[in-house]
Amino acid sequence: MRILIDTHIFLWAITGDPKLSSAHRALYLDEANDLFLSLASVWEILIKVQIGKLPLPVPAMPYIARQMGQNRVNRLPIQISHLEALEALPLINKDPFDRMLVAQARAEGMPILSADPTMRKYDVPVL
Repeated sequence: MRILIDTHIFLWAITGDPKLSSAHRALYLDEANDLFLSLASVWEILIKVQIGKLPLPVPAMPYIARQMGQNRVNRLPIQISHLEALEALPLINKDPFDRMLVAQARAEGMPILSADPTMRKYDVPVL
């Protein structure tokens, strides 16, 4: 199954954070799943590192790229079709990164692996 992983799931998985549930961990580690991380998530991570809200090695980009490679996580670029899906989304959540993930998941026909209950308010499968 192709799965779009939410930013926090990726961070919890690569840092061994106990907030990652066993169900989410199993989906993340299942090699039958193709995992995708949006470039919007990478952007969000970089912003949080720069403003001091996320302690990762600096520069963070080589660390993120290495973790993506080691964890079989593919990058999902932002396409025009994703922006069209974004424009059509109701304004349930005002977080621009979460909204882009929902739009990408809808446009790509992928579920989102997320612990964020707000994601369930959209018409997109959430694992």
